[in-house]
Amino acid sequence: MTTPDLNLLVTLDVLLTEGSVARAARRLRLSPSAMSRALARLRQTTGDPLLVRAGRGLVPTPRALELRARVGQLVEDAEAVLRPAENLDLQHLVHTFTLRTNEGFVENFGPALIARAQQDAPGVRLRFVPKPDKDSTPLRDGSVDLETGVVGITTGPEVRSQALFRDRFIGVVRLGHALSLGDVTPSLYAAGRHVHVSRRGLDKGPIDEALAVLALQRQIVTVVGGFSTALALARASDLIASVPERHTQPLRLGMHSFPLPVSMPEITVSLLWHPRLDADPAHRWLRQCVRDVCAEQRP
Repeated sequence: MTTPDLNLLVTLDVLLTEGSVARAARRLRLSPSAMSRALARLRQTTGDPLLVRAGRGLVPTPRALELRARVGQLVEDAEAVLRPAENLDLQHLVHTFTLRTNEGFVENFGPALIARAQQDAPGVRLRFVPKPDKDSTPLRDGSVDLETGVVGITTGPEVRSQALFRDRFIGVVRLGHALSLGDVTPSLYAAGRHVHVSRRGLDKGPIDEALAVLALQRQIVTVVGGFSTALALARASDLIASVPERHTQPLRLGMHSFPLPVSMPEITVSLLWHPRLDADPAHRWLRQCVRDVCAEQRP
């Protein structure tokens, strides 16, 4: 049995990442002809064309798409094995970490997380970016270091996750609202005027499904993309906002909150990251910071 040339893994990783023989050649500092020969060897070794002509460019075959994530991980693991081990010096660590979070996470946990990070590592900067969907591509391509959210069917199978806390949806109204003066029944709740939160602009959600079981339907007068917007509208009107309790704690100050009068399952908010960063000392430290901050802040 012929032993495969493992050096081809690096070439394959770059070719599949760049999708271009010319760009891959420049990245590896090879001539285009040398890269073409390397691609020919890869095709012979794998028994697949890998990249095929489509117009003026190249597109990956199904086999190439299957190999792309696996090869990248193999190359990163090999580089990690050959890299000298270093002790993490937090006081001299200079790095920017990007965290993708749902609305409310920064308002609720951001101040404590920033303070904790600055105390341990003054040279670290945290960049928070919004999370418009559950696509795992930003974790996979390295543009995001950490993510928080509910693990779903669109979460990449390779993504690592660890539960941070459980949350539940509650109703919120302004002080003096009719629902702030007594017990809230399903009928009273449904009869009110509601602001609905949907990042995708949908006009119904799980709450409406729970009400339908009771033959009730709420009146949704506006749909917004985030919880802070919903709470701002509820604070200045008679609208009812239904939001997650822990994520919106500081945003609900001066408002009246009540348990939803319908049966709704709790949600588990998790910390997510790509396995290539699993053993990175700086990343492990940041993950621990997030876990500690979430554990310390109880409703």
